[in-house]
Amino acid sequence: MIRVVHHPDYVAPAPARSTYQWNKNGLVRDLLRAQGAGIEWHQPDPMPRRWIEAVHEPGYVAEVIELAVPPEKARRIGFPITAEVATRAQAVPGGTYLAARLALEHGFAANTAGGSHHALADTGAGFCVFNDLAIAANRLVEEGAAARVLVVDCDVHQGDGTASLLAGRPGFATYSIHADKNFPVRKARSTLDVPLADGVGDDEYCAVLAETLVPLVDGFAPDLILYQAGVDPFAGDRLGRLALTREGLVRRDRWVATLARDRGIPLASALGGGYGDDAMEVSERHVTSILTLGGVFAG
Repeated sequence: MIRVVHHPDYVAPAPARSTYQWNKNGLVRDLLRAQGAGIEWHQPDPMPRRWIEAVHEPGYVAEVIELAVPPEKARRIGFPITAEVATRAQAVPGGTYLAARLALEHGFAANTAGGSHHALADTGAGFCVFNDLAIAANRLVEEGAAARVLVVDCDVHQGDGTASLLAGRPGFATYSIHADKNFPVRKARSTLDVPLADGVGDDEYCAVLAETLVPLVDGFAPDLILYQAGVDPFAGDRLGRLALTREGLVRRDRWVATLARDRGIPLASALGGGYGDDAMEVSERHVTSILTLGGVFAG
């Protein structure tokens, strides 16, 4: 049984002038529903405002919720903040938080959205409004559900917002393996950053991942891993600069899940990045990721 978190508000109508694939979350939901009885569905509550404000500046949170985001911030995010987008932005962190709580209880759970790792304290960026990874991690530690949370970010883009928001806070470590020359131009400092040259493929990627992540996991000894499972390291991704095959993405996810399972560390995944002209193809990459991760714990 794979526990999957989804909220209807994840599927929001596309704002004007947006290039983000707003139908992706609905397609992921539908493809997972087709799996039948192997999926146990959970619906999250929206993240309370005070928990968002524990990570983001209250003024920015107010701008989003009150639909008053300045044009320059909207440009940095990549789309205007409509009422539906603001509602979605509050639902997604609640989903990552619920996935984490389910993982602590059952070993693994997945959110069908999230991984919004570019959002910073006072602004969103790169299609990210609120940073669900940092918000959920902070709430888990503050509540005492976990003492140490490790965010493992395998998106092709560096998790700059997560690194920035969690830096200096006790109980957190951040890991990012990403294409060095990709967005964002100005990188933050994670606990451990692993920048890769353009065109890195399956074997080199998986070898470097194992070489760098195992010492961090063993040294930090987290109570929970939040996994940003972006599928944009794929060679055919529109915004990627790496060269993983579909089989390479499966190898990556199976290895991360096996590492967590074998060390008794609960794992909660967020969707992360994945881009292309064919929304169904992108969604299938995400679904394969969730099923691969969940299969390791189910097996």
